[in-house]
Amino acid sequence: MIMDDSKKIGIVVFLELFCLSFLVVILCNAISDASCLESERQALLRFKQDLTDASDLLASWSSNGGNCCDWTRLVCDNITGRVIELRLGNLHNPSDDTTFPGKPFERSRLSGKVVSLLGLKHLRYLDLSGNNFGGQIPGFLGSLHNLRYLNLSNAGFEGWIPAQLGNLTNLQYLDLHDTLSDHLYAENLQWLTNLTKLKLLDLSGITLSKASDWFEVTNALPSLTVLRLSDCDLDPFPPLKTVNFSSLGTLDLSHNTFSNSIFSWIFTLTSLISLDLSHNSFWGHFPDSLRNMTSLTYLSLSSNQFNSSIPGWLYGLNHLQYLNLGSNNLQGTISEDVGNLTSVVSLILSNNDLEGAALRSLGNLCSLTTLALSGVRLSQDISQVLESLSGCLSDRLEFLFLVNCLLSGHLSNELGLFRNLRDLYLAKNLISGPIPYSLRTLASLREVDISENRFNGSLPEWLGQLKELEVLWIGKNMLEGAVSEVHFSNLTRLRLLQASGNHGLSLRVSPGWIPPFQLGVIALSSWNLGPRFPHWLRSQKDFLFLDISVAGIIDTIPDWFWNLSSQFFYMNLSHNQIQGNVAEILNTNPPAGYASSIDLSSNFLQGSLPCLPSNVGTFDLSNNSFSGSMSPLLCCKMEEPKSLGTLHLADNYLSGPIPDCWMSWPSIFSMDLKNNNLSGSLPSSIGSLTFLQSLHLRKNNLSGALPSLQNCSSLLALDLSENEFEGSIPSWIGEKLSKIMIVSLRSNNFQGDIPHELCALSSLTILDLAHNNLSGKIPECFNNFSAMVSRRNSSDPISYSFGHFKNSVETTLVVIKGILLEYSSTLRLVTSMDLSDNELSGEIPDGITDLLGLRSLNLSINRLSGRIPQSIGNMGTLESFDLSFNQLSGAIPASISNLTFLSYLNVAYNNLMGKIPTSTQLQSFDASNFAGNNLCGPPLSDNCSTNAVKPDDAGNRDGSVGGLEVDWFWFYVSATLGFVVAFWSIAGPLLFKKSWRHAYFKMLDSMGTKARQCFRR
Repeated sequence: MIMDDSKKIGIVVFLELFCLSFLVVILCNAISDASCLESERQALLRFKQDLTDASDLLASWSSNGGNCCDWTRLVCDNITGRVIELRLGNLHNPSDDTTFPGKPFERSRLSGKVVSLLGLKHLRYLDLSGNNFGGQIPGFLGSLHNLRYLNLSNAGFEGWIPAQLGNLTNLQYLDLHDTLSDHLYAENLQWLTNLTKLKLLDLSGITLSKASDWFEVTNALPSLTVLRLSDCDLDPFPPLKTVNFSSLGTLDLSHNTFSNSIFSWIFTLTSLISLDLSHNSFWGHFPDSLRNMTSLTYLSLSSNQFNSSIPGWLYGLNHLQYLNLGSNNLQGTISEDVGNLTSVVSLILSNNDLEGAALRSLGNLCSLTTLALSGVRLSQDISQVLESLSGCLSDRLEFLFLVNCLLSGHLSNELGLFRNLRDLYLAKNLISGPIPYSLRTLASLREVDISENRFNGSLPEWLGQLKELEVLWIGKNMLEGAVSEVHFSNLTRLRLLQASGNHGLSLRVSPGWIPPFQLGVIALSSWNLGPRFPHWLRSQKDFLFLDISVAGIIDTIPDWFWNLSSQFFYMNLSHNQIQGNVAEILNTNPPAGYASSIDLSSNFLQGSLPCLPSNVGTFDLSNNSFSGSMSPLLCCKMEEPKSLGTLHLADNYLSGPIPDCWMSWPSIFSMDLKNNNLSGSLPSSIGSLTFLQSLHLRKNNLSGALPSLQNCSSLLALDLSENEFEGSIPSWIGEKLSKIMIVSLRSNNFQGDIPHELCALSSLTILDLAHNNLSGKIPECFNNFSAMVSRRNSSDPISYSFGHFKNSVETTLVVIKGILLEYSSTLRLVTSMDLSDNELSGEIPDGITDLLGLRSLNLSINRLSGRIPQSIGNMGTLESFDLSFNQLSGAIPASISNLTFLSYLNVAYNNLMGKIPTSTQLQSFDASNFAGNNLCGPPLSDNCSTNAVKPDDAGNRDGSVGGLEVDWFWFYVSATLGFVVAFWSIAGPLLFKKSWRHAYFKMLDSMGTKARQCFRR
């Protein structure tokens, strides 16, 4: 019976399993055949219709029937067929557009309206990141109550964040971060309080400066495990209430302005596994409380101001996998205890004040894949460094950064030990010798930077066999020789080639060569690419950065070049001998967040100026042969917003008036139009350029009174010299241009007094008012020029932003020692005052000798009178001093001998008298520099006799005149003797010799007769 029952039970179980399997098969078939709802299908089609899809991302979304659940980028519920996931995030990063050709990020961005998403009520997952929808975040998204995941990061939205998002009570993941703009903001975060299930919150890049409740609200979210508030302009002093971040594992407060005061609550979060406090304002000693955060696997404190040594206990946090202490002021050495970081995968200690490192301990970190020691003063031979690191580290290391580490010697075969190396950065060292063959054995190499070293010899042909190579920096070395097609034969992945600054390299390829790569960055400055314009560039249709300056090109620019790439943000063809015209309209569409830089300077280009597109930030056509009006460039497409910041058109043949179109160019901060034939008055709209820092209009034919530039309060340099401006010098220069350092109004027709308001210019270092018609006295308050009072030691150039890869260095012409000199990189060291060739009168103010930092002073060709200030010797840095052609009197002060740096002195043609003081410098000057006075002593030939006048620097004494002591007794004796001798020499012979008397009076009669006859006529 028992057996029969068992059989019955077995049969029943078998039948049940069979039926269950049958039902599963039927169910699976039903699921596989589930179709999306027609209403949702139509909503998706409307959504697609409202979008601009340049990359055809939604090509499978067709209106020709079919199951929309089979479309790409969406997921349906397997049972109901409802659309529950929409995955439309951009697969590329914004940074890809600056290195990869073709702008993959920008080209993959969807744009348009998203209102049709209202028809997808059952969405649980919505990703619209990396697109460009524009406008405010739609409030209706708050009605999609089933959403668990919402990602709107970098989606092009702007304005305030709608509070309706607080209705998404099921939301677990919310990412709104925006790194592309600063157009998103929130005034409070109360709408977050309902999101009690939220596990991840990322509001990075959103302005929360008014959201003072950020700490209170986020602290109350019970399920929060990841909080990212990077670059949010947060209140640096949040209210220190009870900290409830009980579940928080990741905290990112980087790129804010927090200081040490927040340590008291952050370091109580001992359960944190990831902490990012980089790019804040922390300072002083390394925070000791950090030692209690033993669970940390990720720690970044980079770009702060910590200035202590690295504490030993930090190396005891042996759970750390990522440690970044870069860009602080940490001191001392990297000790052997670093070997205790046995779990570390990425170690970044770059750009500190560290000196030396326990390299062998680092070499034993067997998990390490990234090592960044750039800026650490290792001061060793590169082969020794590589040998020390070649422990178990050599099997794992993928990324090695040793930039600017004072490394020397030859790059040897030890490099081949690091066979998994992908990125190698050794720039800015003193490594010499040829590029080693061991580099070829590193088959995984993706990025190599050995620029700014002393590598020499030829570029090896085997370089073309590094098939994985994407980035190659070899610029600023001493490489030479011919480079052929073989060098690039298999570099199909190469996207960045930076080889500028190797003056001996020549590219020798066939005229029809088509490179195997598509480069985003092409930098071959100082190569020999000519004399023909490089035809191979025609294949590089998506370049972002092109520098072929100083390349020996003697040719015209072919027409195809102007249509080659419209997405570049840097183009430099300067310092060649390129001829012909440029395109009438320059087209450029740079990556988001960039403005294009175009440099065609120092060529033989001619014709009219082109129309400048709105998204050009820097434009340099200086030192060419362009002619005609500026209007085609400045006054076209005026309805478009302009980005231009730098405009350099100097040294051309431009003529006519300066157009009055400057209202359309509000961002200009550097303008150089010197050495042209521009005429007429200066348009008043230039005064609307509130960001203007540098204005050069030297050597044109501009005339009239100066319009008001008082709104240009950022001006640092103003050069209007060698024009025909007239009227008085405006007082607003001193009243409104408080930052100005350089004022040159030389060789114009300005008249009247020098305004006393100029004395308020405390930053002024160069004042040139020479060759005008100025009158009156030199203002007594000139000693208020603070920048001329102190001795200047900074040799940093005065520079302005110049695109994204270089600076525009201020250049100014200054007359010193009678010679016109151009200063640029050392301009901060120059202090000069030139008031020569005017009608200035009165005495030289004593206060001018308070300008102890002045290097050149020229007051020549005026009507100055009185004495040279006695304290002139206090001006210890004075190198050039010109007082010639005035009406100065008295003696040259003896203190002038103290001017040990003086290399030029001219006091010619005054009324100076007395002995020239003795010094090493004064006697070495040419005698003509003292001519036209009553001076004596070397270098003059008159050596001052014993009884001659002597200088009296202390002023007049009894029995002295004009500062000269006179022996009156011998003066009267000499005068009497002279009179007696002269009288008797003539009267004596006439008195005693009769024949001489008759002849004398007969001569007088004859002369009288002739005189009367002349008058009768």
